[in-house]
Amino acid sequence: MIHFQNVYKRYPGSQDALSDVSFHLAPGQMTFLTGHSGAGKSTLLKLVSLIERPSRGNVLLNNINLGSVRNWRVPYVRRHIGIIFQDHRLLFDRTVFDNIALPLIIAGFRHQEIGRRVRAALDKVSLLGKEKQFPITLSGGEQQRVGIARAIVNKPPLLLADEPTGNLDPDLSWEIMQLFESFNQVGVTVLIASHDLELIRRMNYPVLRLSQGRMVSTGMEYAG
Repeated sequence: MIHFQNVYKRYPGSQDALSDVSFHLAPGQMTFLTGHSGAGKSTLLKLVSLIERPSRGNVLLNNINLGSVRNWRVPYVRRHIGIIFQDHRLLFDRTVFDNIALPLIIAGFRHQEIGRRVRAALDKVSLLGKEKQFPITLSGGEQQRVGIARAIVNKPPLLLADEPTGNLDPDLSWEIMQLFESFNQVGVTVLIASHDLELIRRMNYPVLRLSQGRMVSTGMEYAG
């Protein structure tokens, strides 16, 4: 599914954010990505989602070399990826329904199919009945669930989450992680960047560890 081969990423005017990173994430696997602040977690996820391109090395997604994907093809590749952010990145002038429907509208789905998929996604994150509300009226945990529903509405085979529980209390964090686990149990590949080591230990899935931009574990070890 995801294969990094000696990947480097340097931003203009800075040191390498990632240095000689190599790992393989198999299809259907759920894995955590951890490390100190500034270790390179977000950069790694940006490379997988084509927000950034590697400076050197190869990033492969389903055997597609992302470094050579032309700009016009980027949206087509991203349709196979659901992305969840810590700050939700919701449109506060749009309803919950419209926020979740956005990826389907961009992809050209018919109106009836959009409604069916949005309601199914809302059901999965326990927000049925909230589709007409605006995000500002929801709690932080509910806003995060809207972000998750938007990420899964297109039924992507890969979910990437960047600190999805960073602003939530421990109970809500556990509920969100249980959601990711339920997606993984039906075959979705899940990669979650998190600094919450206690939560990662409770989940007991393979862990990739970054330090100073370098991979210091292969993901074959478990947090527990």
